Amino acid sequence: MRVLVASDKFKGTLTSAEVAEAVGAGVRRVCPDATVVGVPVADGGDGTLAAAVASGYTLVPMVASGPTGEPVQSGYARSGNTAVVELADVSGLVRLPGGVPAPLTATTYGTGELIAAAVDAGCTRIVLGIGGSASTDGGRGLIRALSGTNSPLRDKLVPESEVDALRRRLHGVEVVVACDVDNPLTGPRGAAAVYGPQKGADPRQVAELDAELAGWADAVARATGRDLRDTPGAGAAGGVGFAALALLDAELRPGIDLVLEMVRFSEQLEGAELVITGEGALDEQTLHGKAVAGVAASAHASGVPVVAVCGVNRLALDRLHGIGVSAVCALTDVEPDVERCIAEPRPLLEVLGERIAAAHLTMTRRERGIA
Repeated sequence: MRVLVASDKFKGTLTSAEVAEAVGAGVRRVCPDATVVGVPVADGGDGTLAAAVASGYTLVPMVASGPTGEPVQSGYARSGNTAVVELADVSGLVRLPGGVPAPLTATTYGTGELIAAAVDAGCTRIVLGIGGSASTDGGRGLIRALSGTNSPLRDKLVPESEVDALRRRLHGVEVVVACDVDNPLTGPRGAAAVYGPQKGADPRQVAELDAELAGWADAVARATGRDLRDTPGAGAAGGVGFAALALLDAELRPGIDLVLEMVRFSEQLEGAELVITGEGALDEQTLHGKAVAGVAASAHASGVPVVAVCGVNRLALDRLHGIGVSAVCALTDVEPDVERCIAEPRPLLEVLGERIAAAHLTMTRRERGIA
């Protein structure tokens, strides 16, 4: 029997590959003849680069500018003419020195450096995952790096020469952005108001950032002749969605859809009798474009049953049924102490793997409706 473990990371504890290893170990204890295949997935945020490499892309390592300008070791993943760039890995919250927020100064310049390197190396399709951003710079840093401006400093100017440089560099290049939000760039639902506080901005700084984004949008509109600040998704990743739409002619797509294509999930489903997916917490966000929902929808459409694993489950089972998940197993089902679940998730996930195998794989094929 073939079992796929296609889980997102358990944030702060295990990578998606480590989740698959632990669950797979438990499954094989009960069903030694099972073929367990780990398929790391992500929703476009942190873990996207690792999912690409696990699916066969080659990591091209690079040193680039972190969110506060310090050099960080990052890179992009390449397969043929396609490059995968993960904003979180170079310009994300996880790259803030000491974890100290820099709401007014954090930049996406390093993300632009990675894209520029991939394009200069001959890549003609860029898949950009933008979750986990530390910045609210409207994508200004990214644009400066791509246009060859040798400084990550923020300003509202968009010289005609900069737009021309962008067009020359990206001629014939397709940019696809993994985006799971529909916020505009500015206003009460904009990048600063909604996401600024998550990046350390106080109310005064939120107002300052929103004004900066409005000025940036004005400048881009003057330079390009179109104003896209109110386009759904323009506020994603502190305004990177806006810069990608307005200046890179990018297409915005749900992150999990892009990742499932990248890892060839539909092919992996062939012959599978069970899919195990998961993430650290199943909650309201799970139902709206997260990895679990995407994996479950794809598997369910192919007639493959889906079980979810998680650290904690905050959703009623009927709501999970609605996205194609037939059952759920949480670490807290095994160990009520949440702190222990966080500190020692691997052996608990192995227990969940055993339980899933016993409940879903030891029945006869006829009982499971397969034959």
